[in-house]
Amino acid sequence: MQLEWARPGVLRATAHAFEFAALVAAARFVAESAPSEIPEEALDQLRKVLDEYDVQTARLRKGTPAPETG
Repeated sequence: MQLEWARPGVLRATAHAFEFAALVAAARFVAESAPSEIPEEALDQLRKVLDEYDVQTARLRKGTPAPETG
């Protein structure tokens, strides 16, 4: 895995599919069975990230290009 700053506050990650899949699997596990001491706000944020991941993987499967970002 490689991380670099794209711009302030934005990271660009380059990873093998299996590395990213491991991170997503761990995030799903936490989102679905988190201990009670994890704040609900943190879980909501994690669920939003996972929802966006699902949207983006569907986009990749369809072959749709990513929108331009500034």
